[in-house]
Amino acid sequence: MFSYITPCVLLLSIAAYYLGTRRANSIAAASGGMKELHSLPTHYGVFTAICSAAPALIIFALWIFFEDKIISVLVTRSLPADLQQLSANELTLVLNEVKNIAYGGFGAGHSGEAVQAAAKTYNLLSEFASNLVAGLVIVACIVPGCIAYKKITKDLRARNIVETTGMAFLICCSGVAILTTLGIVLSVLFEAIRFFQSVPLTDFIFGLDWSPQTAMRVDQAGSSGAFGAVPVFAGTLLIAVIAMMVAIPIGLLSAIYLSEYASPTFRTWAKPILEILAGIPTVVYGFFAALTVAPLIRDLGSATGFTVSSESALAAGLVMGIMIIPFVSSLSDDVIHAVPQSMRDGSFGLGATHFETIRYVVIPAALPGIVGSILLAVSRAIGETMIVVMAAGLSANLSFNPLSAVTTVTVQIVTLLVGDQEFDSPKTLAAFALGLLLFVFTLLLNVIALRVVRKYREQYE
Repeated sequence: MFSYITPCVLLLSIAAYYLGTRRANSIAAASGGMKELHSLPTHYGVFTAICSAAPALIIFALWIFFEDKIISVLVTRSLPADLQQLSANELTLVLNEVKNIAYGGFGAGHSGEAVQAAAKTYNLLSEFASNLVAGLVIVACIVPGCIAYKKITKDLRARNIVETTGMAFLICCSGVAILTTLGIVLSVLFEAIRFFQSVPLTDFIFGLDWSPQTAMRVDQAGSSGAFGAVPVFAGTLLIAVIAMMVAIPIGLLSAIYLSEYASPTFRTWAKPILEILAGIPTVVYGFFAALTVAPLIRDLGSATGFTVSSESALAAGLVMGIMIIPFVSSLSDDVIHAVPQSMRDGSFGLGATHFETIRYVVIPAALPGIVGSILLAVSRAIGETMIVVMAAGLSANLSFNPLSAVTTVTVQIVTLLVGDQEFDSPKTLAAFALGLLLFVFTLLLNVIALRVVRKYREQYE
């Protein structure tokens, strides 16, 4: 039944828009022309459609949110007294069994006559509620639409109402984004606080040993867990620096060539080909790094007398740098291409060469966008997981040697949260502490980038 509600509401809203626009045109024709109307006819149509769709969608959304809770309460009240006196966890199991039977599944444990009867009650209540809500939604769509249709006059400020409604909708969307961000930060923060109640903050930030696993013997180094995050962040920075040493020069120079030197025909087909790199799955890059780049680096190291690990930061960084080239290249190309031609013409008029114009005029003018693209690439490099797992390994070694195996923050977070974990041990809570520290690091990186952008923007505005 619910699958037909959204199309019905959409069709009724379209009909309301058509009728509202038609009524506005009729009023305008009877009053002496469009100039007599306060708003355009389309504004009256949108006003009628909003009045028709908004109440119906609100009722529908509220029911979807509260449906399971309401029916579960009603079904619980229909259970025998002995089942209602069960503990909360046991009662939840009974309700889950009732739902399994109601949805055509199989019950276990309490699959007696009472549970079977409750499953039938659940189906009856669900069917009745679906029909009732469907009727309410249709009524809530038609009645307000008819009222809005009757209120259309030449003096109705339909444009103001439509614009106010649109602004309220945009504010709600912004609020959802802000609240989502706040929820993510708070959820990570609360779990990290629980971790720091077991592990001192100074030991986590300045510790040089990372071994969150519990050892089998007491005499092992990690028997009580070692949660020093320095090796993890050192590996993250090492791989990110290698990746950016590849991505920034190649990406920025590619953007300068495509925007300033390449012909329009070459730019038309070269830029999409370059952007294909961004669409390749990261697991494919991981296979390429593990099966091709890492063995090649190891063989070259052996031939030149260097000791190279089978999994190295250099292999992961090189492949990651190739992966994020489009982030720098595409965005920088768009920003450089958007610099006004008048600035280039003025530089040429003063006798500057093409290279001097690019260096002293175009690049400084496009610097805020270029910094933004580099910052996005850095965030992408820091957050990459698959390539590091397949090419750099899981060993948390405190080393800045690119030929050794290291790990990153994201890899450790995934490793700590894989499988059925209890969120009451420092081992699991360490993932949230790593996430919080990574969030603070990226926030500081954003602040520094904004200061750099603001400094140069003031110079050229």
